[in-house]
Amino acid sequence: MRENPVLIDGPVGALEALHLPVADARGIALVCHPNPSQGGTMLNKVVSTLQRTARDSGLATLRFNYRGTGKSAGEHDMSSGEVDDAQAALAWLQEQHPGLPVYLLGFSFGGFVAGSLSGRLQQAGVAIAQLYLVAPAAMRFDAEHPLASNTQLTIIQPQDDEVIDPQVVYQWSAALSQPHELLKVADCGHFFHGRLPELKQLVAERL
Repeated sequence: MRENPVLIDGPVGALEALHLPVADARGIALVCHPNPSQGGTMLNKVVSTLQRTARDSGLATLRFNYRGTGKSAGEHDMSSGEVDDAQAALAWLQEQHPGLPVYLLGFSFGGFVAGSLSGRLQQAGVAIAQLYLVAPAAMRFDAEHPLASNTQLTIIQPQDDEVIDPQVVYQWSAALSQPHELLKVADCGHFFHGRLPELKQLVAERL
């Protein structure tokens, strides 16, 4: 099964994306990529692993490039703009697969994007089945960018993360009011070098 390249109408122009419809899909998964100003794209290895895990779990998937990344129009915003992009991408995915449960997965800055989108959707009355935040940029969440409180939340944090301070993620997790699962991956850096099969297993067991 190969993903299909698509262009989606985004808030500031076309968004480059890869869509994988799955026969008899039981849900849809949107995967959000890491920091575009540091070279993050939808082809990132962790993003690819999350996409394949969702596919193997029976979910139709979409990964996409934020504004100003790859062939996506516009310029990086590094804040609400990328959440706007994710919202447009999810709306497109929902049009292709109406009525299916929504799963959001995000890595690093993409964790902030997926988490912020979950909060927006909750405010709009849209339920999220599950939310996976991998090494999330926890310091970016604020009153303007809240997390959904009514979803099954899993946070996966490498203990030797050299990009996102693990202690910041642990403290943020401890301060969350909603029940959730925090999984700490020992002897593992931010990009899960050599540990992607383990990441896949952690997510697959919960999807």
